[in-house]
Amino acid sequence: MQCNRQQKNFWLITGFVILWNSGFIGAEFGLPYAGPFTLMFYRYLAATGLLAFYLYLTNQLYWIGWRYAWHQMLIGILAHGVWLSCVLIAIDHGVPAGIVALIVALQPMTTGALSGRVVHEPISWSRWLGLLIGFSGVAVPVVSRINFDDAYDVFAWLIPLGSVIAITAATLFQRKISLKKDYPNISGGLQLFYQSLATTLALILPAILAEKLSVEWDPVFVVSLIWLIAGVSLGAYTLMWILIDRLDATRVASLFYLGPPVTMLMAWVAFNDQVEVIDLIGLAIVLLGVLLTYLKPPASSNHGKPYGVY
Repeated sequence: MQCNRQQKNFWLITGFVILWNSGFIGAEFGLPYAGPFTLMFYRYLAATGLLAFYLYLTNQLYWIGWRYAWHQMLIGILAHGVWLSCVLIAIDHGVPAGIVALIVALQPMTTGALSGRVVHEPISWSRWLGLLIGFSGVAVPVVSRINFDDAYDVFAWLIPLGSVIAITAATLFQRKISLKKDYPNISGGLQLFYQSLATTLALILPAILAEKLSVEWDPVFVVSLIWLIAGVSLGAYTLMWILIDRLDATRVASLFYLGPPVTMLMAWVAFNDQVEVIDLIGLAIVLLGVLLTYLKPPASSNHGKPYGVY
């Protein structure tokens, strides 16, 4: 039974990493034809409609009440709206997708530092060490690429830090409410519906006022939009919340360390972005950090742990 659970977790993790990081590539394909807010608006408008249709057909669409709806809507605005806005704005300002993924990979450190206080999950020494090593692996390729003489470029590269803050807050909040014994069992599809609906509503004004919903409906844009809707908005986010329910916040957050190498590989295939030696060094350091993060802690350290699978 435990072996089957571990195998299932492995495939869930693999699917999440691939789908999640493909979003960086899909966004870079789509942005030449629409502004960041407009691209996101159409993406989440379609995703919300598809989710509503599916939930209606399966008799799962219902009002959960404001007491719980605002939880999911806040998570949606943070984990979808703010997170992706910062990512897309950075890419639109010329920061390569792989570099954006590198900066976003700082999230595990912030999640690891805050998860103990927020959701009362003790962090073992191996996880702290793994997070720090992973952070070092991320920093090596990033620092080598930043042009500190150009203030505009430095600012553009700092925009993804907003994504780090937003997705960290969403992850910890989702994890905290999932630990409440009296919290209702809301299906992943229904959670994603409320999150997507809130994101769509939040994007209406900036998409209209800043970009006038202007789109060049090129086939490349249509294909990238379809993939962002089906593969990322529906697929990747569903897998992420499933993993948060099965694992603890720190371990799920550590998966973001795999983002830079995976995204760089995808960018090399899609855009012929070259991978440098320093990228491979950073990748090796990141993998070491992830392995340490996933080490099984001593049995004594698991006493009193409210949730978590090892």
